[in-house]
Amino acid sequence: MTLPGTLAPPFASPAHLQPILAQQGYAVLSPLGVCELMGCDGAALEGLRASWDDLPSDLYLKDGGKYRRRRHSCFVISDQSVEQVAHRAHWQPLEYNALHGGMQRWFEPMRPDVVGQTVWARLLRWIGRLCSALRGPQNWFVEAHQFRIDTTDGIGRPTPEGAHRDGVDFVAVFLVDRAGVKGGETRVFEAAGPSGQRFTLTQPWSLLLLDDARVIHESTPIQPVEPQGHRDTLVLTFRARGFQGE
Repeated sequence: MTLPGTLAPPFASPAHLQPILAQQGYAVLSPLGVCELMGCDGAALEGLRASWDDLPSDLYLKDGGKYRRRRHSCFVISDQSVEQVAHRAHWQPLEYNALHGGMQRWFEPMRPDVVGQTVWARLLRWIGRLCSALRGPQNWFVEAHQFRIDTTDGIGRPTPEGAHRDGVDFVAVFLVDRAGVKGGETRVFEAAGPSGQRFTLTQPWSLLLLDDARVIHESTPIQPVEPQGHRDTLVLTFRARGFQGE
């Protein structure tokens, strides 16, 4: 369902996901497309959703906001295996995050009952295989971020750093839930050109895939239309050659 006044996402057919991502540097997939390519049903993914109600506050926001909650864990994946690595700080250079880059940010890890679910490993392996199809077979160093942006401050900012790249190879952004809010429009722009596209993800488990070298992205602020409005996402970054900061 598309909300009034919003633009529908340009969903790719599952069969054309890889060539579209290769051609334009980004692609959007519907929840049905996600399940088809993962080889799972929607109920398996929904089994992850309740954990977004248990995210600690992000204490590193430099704008002083109280609108973001998150957990963060890291993994190394190959075509057949998913290995969670020792808990580590999230670090980005100032080149990619002028607001929060250059510092180690220690967030609480994802819960064991979440990363231990079969669907979690299947999700990571699937996107890893897609990355390898585009860049060649290799291990991928993955940072997983569970985000809740709420309207505690009256407005919530999914990307307080503005339009940006993440300094990785690929980024996967799943919309997990949105309730009682307006806004949250996704915007994707060519990093070296004039073209761009905007749309609003509204369906749980719809997916935006980004080639981080070729596009920049942002999400506009959210505002409440009902009490306790929020927007939940799962952001996965895939990087060859190790984690940032190593």
